[in-house]
Amino acid sequence: MSGSVSDSGTTATTGAAGALALKTAVWRLRSRGCWSDAAALLENLPGPGPALRRTSLLVERCLFTDDGWAEAEDSLRTAEALARDDDERGAAACERGHLAYAATLLNVRDRADEARSALGRAAALLAPAAAGRPLLDFRRGLIAEHIADSPQSARAAYRRSHAGATAHNDPLLLSFTWHHLAGLALREGELAEARHGFTQSLRIREELGYLVGTAPALVALAQTEPEEEAARLRAEAERLFRLLGGVPAWMAERPAPSVEPA
Repeated sequence: MSGSVSDSGTTATTGAAGALALKTAVWRLRSRGCWSDAAALLENLPGPGPALRRTSLLVERCLFTDDGWAEAEDSLRTAEALARDDDERGAAACERGHLAYAATLLNVRDRADEARSALGRAAALLAPAAAGRPLLDFRRGLIAEHIADSPQSARAAYRRSHAGATAHNDPLLLSFTWHHLAGLALREGELAEARHGFTQSLRIREELGYLVGTAPALVALAQTEPEEEAARLRAEAERLFRLLGGVPAWMAERPAPSVEPA
């Protein structure tokens, strides 16, 4: 099984078998935090799809490592230039909003206004039933939660994203919506609801083999468990964190995050 959250754009090789092999290779590298290697597989493929997918990988690398900003920006400009229709322009705007959000969140530069503007542009371009809409809703939830400090608006956006991810069969996005909804529940003292959401998020990530996202899911779940189980979960998270070379980088600064920034 492979994840999604913008897995489109990897079908430009010859034939269905080649497309599947490429998609699988990109996913395996991404799931282990090898974003540069995954992006390199898409670098010379023609068309807007691979350019958008490559940009998504490089922006995710920025969020998880706080590095690679210039390369992500260059890739984004290429994807924007290649976009031909509203769906592609909307997807590119969604990536611009996410990159601006990441730069703001990680204190690289305050680009909050750019993030809001780009995601608003994406919302105007993407049809309500477009495949990219659930991801857009999720990212608007991130802005509401982490920049606007509006948990109520964030919850509404995450719920829209959750429903859309279910409809579009995007399990990786579901793992993120479960995680963030659980984080909001924990913030409000709803321990059972938080435990359920974090458990679902962890289950999906383990099933997908999304190693780079498993450590934060373990640490988040540990906050809802009795101390003996919590210690076991934190130890496993620390093992994965070291195995992946200190990724996600923000775990070193926040060893017990209830809500990851991505």
